[in-house]
Amino acid sequence: MNQTQRHEFFATLKAHNPEPTTELNYTTPFELLIAVILSAQATDIGVNKATDKLYPVANTPQAILNLGVDGLKKYIKTIGLFNSKAENVIKTCLILLEQHQGKVPEDREALEALPGVGRKTANVVLNTIFNHPVIAVDTHLFRLANRTGLAKGKTVRTVEDRLMKVVPTEFKQDAHHWLILHGRYVCTARNPQCHSCKVSHLCDEFKRQQKKANRS
Repeated sequence: MNQTQRHEFFATLKAHNPEPTTELNYTTPFELLIAVILSAQATDIGVNKATDKLYPVANTPQAILNLGVDGLKKYIKTIGLFNSKAENVIKTCLILLEQHQGKVPEDREALEALPGVGRKTANVVLNTIFNHPVIAVDTHLFRLANRTGLAKGKTVRTVEDRLMKVVPTEFKQDAHHWLILHGRYVCTARNPQCHSCKVSHLCDEFKRQQKKANRS
């Protein structure tokens, strides 16, 4: 995919979804941070079901800290890896209170120092809360970037770095959301919806399939 095609790719996604955003439910930066920590190897729907019960009871670092690990587990036990996630969330709340006045820091290094927060989670927070033009690469986005030819790479970091170079500046702020949503609902791992995809004509894999079909 060349740069002209990449521009058309994102312009098309924007035309069909002008203001994309995360599907995680949140009302504050802290709520989003915790939701993203909980979302590792879990679905947004599953996380939302848990946080919809948790946040009315505890939605600040001190309130969650007051629950304790066992108290928190009662709310998130339906989420995968909830034991380790509960430990991480409690530790994160303590660090936020001790080092950041209870606020979510607008700094990558500080975010990645929080238990349960890796580069992807930090990117989601920096992009969604602080409007940094960064791209969080999850499994959906990694698959889509390689399959379409948008930005190929053998590792998540390689794909992220490549995307940061090739995504047109005007689309970079929302690229993360467009790509994740497209990978989640259209360019799926199994049975991708190529024939209803608005950007299939730009996709390397779809073009290969078409050529193969024409030869057979």
